[in-house]
Amino acid sequence: MEGRRTSVFENGLIWFGAAVSIAEILTGTYLAPLGFSKGLAAILLGHLIGCVMLFLAGMIGGSVRRSAMETAKMSFGNRGGLLFSILNIIQLIGWTAVMIYDGALAAGSIFSIGNWVWCIVIGGLIIVWIMIGIENLGKINTVAMAALTILTIILSVVIFRSGAAGAGAGEGMTFGAAVELSVAMPLSWLPLISDYTREAEKPFAATAVSAVVYGIVSCWMYVIGMGAAIFTGESDIAQIMVKAGLGIAGLLIIVFSTVTTTFLDAYSAGISSESVSMKFDGRKIAVAVTVIGILGAIFLPLYDITGFLYFIGSVFAPMIAIQIADFFILKKDRSAGAFHVRNLVIWVIGFVIYRLLMKADIVIGNTLPDMLITMFLCVAAGKAAKE
Repeated sequence: MEGRRTSVFENGLIWFGAAVSIAEILTGTYLAPLGFSKGLAAILLGHLIGCVMLFLAGMIGGSVRRSAMETAKMSFGNRGGLLFSILNIIQLIGWTAVMIYDGALAAGSIFSIGNWVWCIVIGGLIIVWIMIGIENLGKINTVAMAALTILTIILSVVIFRSGAAGAGAGEGMTFGAAVELSVAMPLSWLPLISDYTREAEKPFAATAVSAVVYGIVSCWMYVIGMGAAIFTGESDIAQIMVKAGLGIAGLLIIVFSTVTTTFLDAYSAGISSESVSMKFDGRKIAVAVTVIGILGAIFLPLYDITGFLYFIGSVFAPMIAIQIADFFILKKDRSAGAFHVRNLVIWVIGFVIYRLLMKADIVIGNTLPDMLITMFLCVAAGKAAKE
């Protein structure tokens, strides 16, 4: 039986929660060596690129009322869709573990009861969110997002009243690399957004609001991280909260921002599992992914995620480029399967190109050039096949 559709407002809340994230704040700290002006320009350019792609990806799922991995079958066939479902589940398990790890580490810096305890607490809250379900989170999310908004504004004021903008310490970050790190976060949501826009009452409006809200709030998180590193000389956001005297308020920001973001990762892993086999129960799989994430956060060293972000980009940037070309330019038949072998070959080429572009310093990053090249190959091959 079909559940109720989500409103535009509810979709906006979902993506507000996705963007308010310790991981995004920490990523923002990496941009400090550029200084505030250049760092802000890189953040805005990267998010513009990433959120346009996020909108297009969400519109595909919203238009056909299918999950992200079901829409992949439209371009890659059932077997190709199976490949991307498995890859997506792997990256979502990774994100779940990373987010719980970061949240527990930050919470432990404010209130030390042991990182493993915080992993269990945060993971337990994520499971509660999963059991409530996306359709019933409206009122809870409204309260949680209102509280997070107030607390994050306080955090922003604390950071930016600390001093005048200047260059961050150290070198090693080019403008192109900063753009790529700014693209990385919205890009990581490309294989997930259709899981939520497919349930929207008004797919176009909900997708547009989702992309805009996520883009604005994600930029805000990056700027908080970058500003913290530049203005206070401190990259540990938990320590900034402690020094600012936020205490319990800081703890609430960390815990609930981690829960609202990581819930989407675990929930979408469950939805992707249903694309692998109809025998899987998405909600149970989501709970299992959270449990695995808790164990990974406790036992694995997850302090550096830059390689992980680049892996996600190399897999999913060419994937979504092919889907965009198929759906919006070639206007392919929406049934699964046609020409999937050709598109899989183009995806492999796109994957290799992305990895090669990582060695070059391109001012707009390497995601956009890779996607444009992949889209060109897809459109050219599609038109050649028709002729």
